[in-house]
Amino acid sequence: MDLILASTSPYRRALLQRLQIPFQCLAPRVDETALPDEQPEVLAQRLALAKAQAVAGDHPSDLVIGSDQVASVNGVILGKPGSHDAAAAQLRASSGQEVTFYTGVALVCVEQSRTWHSVEPFNVYFRQLTDSAIENYLRREQPYDCAGSFKCEGLGISLFTGLRGNDPTSLEGLPLIALVDMLCRAGITVPPP
Repeated sequence: MDLILASTSPYRRALLQRLQIPFQCLAPRVDETALPDEQPEVLAQRLALAKAQAVAGDHPSDLVIGSDQVASVNGVILGKPGSHDAAAAQLRASSGQEVTFYTGVALVCVEQSRTWHSVEPFNVYFRQLTDSAIENYLRREQPYDCAGSFKCEGLGISLFTGLRGNDPTSLEGLPLIALVDMLCRAGITVPPP
């Protein structure tokens, strides 16, 4: 039984490498569009499970990990900005606000009819950000592929007054504490022998 990460994200790959267990990465090919009136937490869970199931369908005897992260400020979902202007707008909307990140993780083995999933919330409290601070930050890190428009593991930490959550890796995109629990239930020893 192999372990597969249903993701092409370099961030998730780097996070999973921390566990020092062998795995491969495969693209899940899942439409990530939110359903009408879908809540951020529900969206994160649905997409994490859909990604794992999409890859598990072609690899039924393997364990497949899916994950997705959704950020929300004042009830508005913040996706990956994709551009400088969209990232600047996201950071302006987050300035002085509490932003909640919901990171879903799922572990699926089709052959054994086993599925585990959870959503880890994590709250980020933003400083009041000036336009020049936003521009300086974006010019340095260019987090255009990151939900919320920052990289907390880098200079993005300077944008916050505080963080609250049970698993800091959930903010980075893959909740390792929850995932280790799932892997242990599936019979994978972490740390490996």
